Amino acid sequence: MSAHCQMTERSPGFGNSVSHSHRRTPRRFDPNIQRKRYWLPSEGRHVRLTLSAKGIRTVDALGIERAVARMRARGEKI
Repeated sequence: MSAHCQMTERSPGFGNSVSHSHRRTPRRFDPNIQRKRYWLPSEGRHVRLTLSAKGIRTVDALGIERAVARMRARGEKI
């Protein structure tokens, strides 16, 4: 599963781990990605979305219909 939110478009950030001796090694900051299934009443089917924790809260606030419409307007395949 890619670390990319379909709602908020959050993706990994990159940086360095810094040890006590101040050596730097590359690391990756992944968003909290979850796979969540929603019922889409207008199409009579379930959709499975890859969302961050904030994306789940956004879908809950907007409603699944408006959230899917917003994603499709951006060109996201649902």
